[in-house]
Amino acid sequence: MNQDKMHLINKIFNNETIRTIWDKEQEKYYISIVDLIGVLSESDRPRKYWSDLKSKLKQEGNEVSEKIGQLKLKSQDGKYRLTDVCDIEEMFRIIESVPSKNAEPIKGWLAKLGSERINEVFDPSISAQRAIDLYRAKGYDEKWIAKRIKGIQDRKELTDAWYEGGITENKEFAILTNEIYKEWSGMTSKEYKEYKGLRKESLRDNMDSIEVILTDLSEETTKRLAKKHKPQGLEQNKKIAKLGGHAAFVARCDIEKNLGEKIVTKQNRLNYQYDKENKLEPLLSKDASKDMSSVNSKQNK
Repeated sequence: MNQDKMHLINKIFNNETIRTIWDKEQEKYYISIVDLIGVLSESDRPRKYWSDLKSKLKQEGNEVSEKIGQLKLKSQDGKYRLTDVCDIEEMFRIIESVPSKNAEPIKGWLAKLGSERINEVFDPSISAQRAIDLYRAKGYDEKWIAKRIKGIQDRKELTDAWYEGGITENKEFAILTNEIYKEWSGMTSKEYKEYKGLRKESLRDNMDSIEVILTDLSEETTKRLAKKHKPQGLEQNKKIAKLGGHAAFVARCDIEKNLGEKIVTKQNRLNYQYDKENKLEPLLSKDASKDMSSVNSKQNK
């Protein structure tokens, strides 16, 4: 979803440059607020405009002012300077604070998005159909989509089993997931994503069929072992997660031996790539943009 929002900014603002940087540790995009303000306000002095707005937000006790950070971003003269930045969530709050005709398209999009989410509360099938349409637009075949949707439910059953074993914190769920991945692939999920050149994209969506099968095998084995042995707490569940991952590792070794080639590869399903220097580049290719437009038009009917 964040990927689409970034593309939306480029499109609405006529490809004006809004500097963006990717934080690997937090797995977040951070946006230059001055650049955003410059496009929104069309002011000749965007820094002054932002300084005044920030003071106003602080006086009003607005939460946005408390979540502003600073990162070194490359300026027009090629030098890196500390610049006020915000994540994508805060970016939309800032947009709502700026009276601008340029902000109206995004505000309208936000209102439409909120309406769609409310509709999905009453009819969850809308959300499921939206996911299916997006996968179709990205070129996934029907069999793959069916397996992916089932995989989402299988993953939920695994997290339910962990929850029964006393796992409640998001950090703990991430640790257990990493134990599974490290055991069968040799990498944490984050390292696996970086290996494939991914950022916010789903790792499983960018695996080939055998990688997906091994991931499913590792998680299904972990789930069944957890239900049988009923581990309690993080340490006991880590041992079970490693056993589940090991089952997939054994299968991987056997397959690679017979195939004579590696299964874990850098291949992904992206039809765009990221700029290595974190410059703002369109995140979607023209073809992907057409695909997204096709999905949006279907949803609007």
